[in-house]
Amino acid sequence: MKRELPHGAFIKDGDLYVRTSQDYMTMSVFDFALKGKHNQYNTMAACVAAATIDIRKEKIREAVMDFQGVEHRLEPVATVRGVLFINDSKATNVNSVWYALESMTRPTVLILGGVDKGNDYELIRELVQEKVKAIVCLGTDNQKIHEAFKDIISAMVDAQSAEEAVQAAFQLADKGDAVLLSPACASFDLFTDFEDRGRQFKQAVRNL
Repeated sequence: MKRELPHGAFIKDGDLYVRTSQDYMTMSVFDFALKGKHNQYNTMAACVAAATIDIRKEKIREAVMDFQGVEHRLEPVATVRGVLFINDSKATNVNSVWYALESMTRPTVLILGGVDKGNDYELIRELVQEKVKAIVCLGTDNQKIHEAFKDIISAMVDAQSAEEAVQAAFQLADKGDAVLLSPACASFDLFTDFEDRGRQFKQAVRNL
């Protein structure tokens, strides 16, 4: 990320370069299917491995552009009237939410909450301040989230179901924004597990 390498992978001016002893390839990071800096690191590692065993450049490019992530991890659900909905229900801790927010390129309505696991929200305060325009708290006890962000986020509402959270987030979002379900918490207060939470979220988006 920081410097050019004679052998290996690096990113410079928005382009990925992969150099092996035999050859080199390049492509724009904007063509990566998976977004976010952490996925850029993963993609660089995968490209170096693929290039080292002589997989063709065209095949590597194709794979990077088409790669599908796992369900409930930064999963694009749908765009409704210009608002992009993203399911990151697998983010059950603050660290995962940090990576999700770091990858966001649009103003974001963040859906947070559930069963708190001793979360320290200080870790994401800076990113919340930079990227989040509103928070929807999805859980039976949302007090800790209100306390953590009340001084930097003026629009905060509570929801008791996925459908309620999606409706509230849609109201708070403008065209060109994103709604990100990245809860930082376990799901057992309102859902069977994080998969159930993610699927209910996706169904609620489809119902809009």
